[in-house]
Amino acid sequence: MAVDDGLASRITVHAMVSIAAALLAAASTLATTQDAAPQGDRPNVVVILADDLGYGDVACYNPESKVPTPHLDRLAAEGIRFTDAHSPATVCSPTRLSLLTGRHSFRFKNGGRVFVGIGGPSQIPAGRLTLPEMLRRSGYATAAIGKWHVGLTFLDENGEAITRRTQPDVKGLQRIGLVDFDRRIPDGPIDRGFDTFFGTACCPTTDTLYSYIVDDRIPNPPTKKKDRDALPRHFYSLDCRAGMQSDDFDLEDVDLEFLRRSQAYLKKHVAEHPEQPFFLYHAMQAVHLPSFPAKQFQGKTEAGPHGDFIFELDWVVGELMKTLEELEVADNTLVLFSSDNGPETPTVWHMRKEHDHDGSHPWRGVKREVWEGGHRVPLIAHWPGHIAPGSVSDQTISLVDVMATLASITGYELPNEAAEDSFDFHGVLVGEHDGSPVREYTMQASWQGLSIRHGKWKLLEKPYKQQRKGKWVQSFLLPDTAPGHEAQLYDLEADPGETTNLWFEQPEIAKRLLAELMRNKAAGRTAPLRSE
Repeated sequence: MAVDDGLASRITVHAMVSIAAALLAAASTLATTQDAAPQGDRPNVVVILADDLGYGDVACYNPESKVPTPHLDRLAAEGIRFTDAHSPATVCSPTRLSLLTGRHSFRFKNGGRVFVGIGGPSQIPAGRLTLPEMLRRSGYATAAIGKWHVGLTFLDENGEAITRRTQPDVKGLQRIGLVDFDRRIPDGPIDRGFDTFFGTACCPTTDTLYSYIVDDRIPNPPTKKKDRDALPRHFYSLDCRAGMQSDDFDLEDVDLEFLRRSQAYLKKHVAEHPEQPFFLYHAMQAVHLPSFPAKQFQGKTEAGPHGDFIFELDWVVGELMKTLEELEVADNTLVLFSSDNGPETPTVWHMRKEHDHDGSHPWRGVKREVWEGGHRVPLIAHWPGHIAPGSVSDQTISLVDVMATLASITGYELPNEAAEDSFDFHGVLVGEHDGSPVREYTMQASWQGLSIRHGKWKLLEKPYKQQRKGKWVQSFLLPDTAPGHEAQLYDLEADPGETTNLWFEQPEIAKRLLAELMRNKAAGRTAPLRSE
């Protein structure tokens, strides 16, 4: 039943086409699943994606961190830690899009858009091979728990898609009032490769829709406006929009609820289908602002509410690992842990000032910025018997590479029209790589445009220009060392802080990288063709 029966309109061709495409994709998925190969020796896979966790927020990456992260430290000690890993973008939605498709977000229509509340349609086109769909075709059970945030379509009581295009004058809470919660969501996770989903449409505690989605519906629709006065009040709690909230949605309990759901999924699957490998994508709320650690973690560190939130994130990782061990599947499970981008700007400013903790350490830049701190992220892999304990790799890796890597591990032959920017780092994981670069060039997307990396050289396609305002941003400003430059070139080996633009000192390298960036952008892929 719609929340507002007076705001109905006719069925659009767009909505009917979207639903038809989703049904065709589901039928194709069923056919390929029925023909899946036997399990063999393929590992279970768990991908844990933190939100806004910086390189310097994890103790095994930053000895000066003021937040203990014993479970992540143990994960690294028992596995491999990458020191030159990157998110494909510097904000959440584009990174998730790239991770789930193996394709850079800037290649998709509206691929750089970040959704809020009732936002869609899905940024993943119907019919495109996704990471979970690839694994499902290989015989895996697939589950997503947590934050989705790559767009999905809510429908009104007449089946019309509720989007900015179809209702340009309806915003925020009004848009929620249009939703018919009895209708399925036609382009969410289960229409893009996942067998099951529990989570939220967008940022769980920063949004206008505070409700849980189960598979393709919201079974307990929002009935009240969020009560901001009932939540903690501190600087790290300010990024919390007004919205409509379901009565089972506790903003301080979100990550614990995601944990409970992932644990329940693992236990059920192992009990009922012990011979079938599983893929669990656990996309956390932590540590995106607002920092609302659960009550049991409040005051547990000496680094304030955000430090407590990081501490909770680390505990959740430990509990997931504990569950795998208790189910006796840890030894045959590949766990990948990373973050969608660098730490949030005001968080870094306050944590530096109040707790001498730097989430970007030792890099320049924060979330949304294409300097290293905006996209160089922790990446830890754990796979007993395959990854040598205590390994450390300085290979340049991007989260867009996860799809090709898992294809290699599971024996799936990727077609050329899928995972166009994904490179295989399977050999690096298991110590069977010759040391040559996995990828010659690495690209990132941000509001500052694209960047490209080649060895020690990094080029930002746009000139240095501070477009954002605020006291936090101003405190991060560095002088323009090359007035009149066309782009920015840095030597990360000699200048890891990206303080000196070498556009004029190294013109041949700068022009070559800029040309390569444009070529890769226009080519539609960076990974080599896999077959004729």
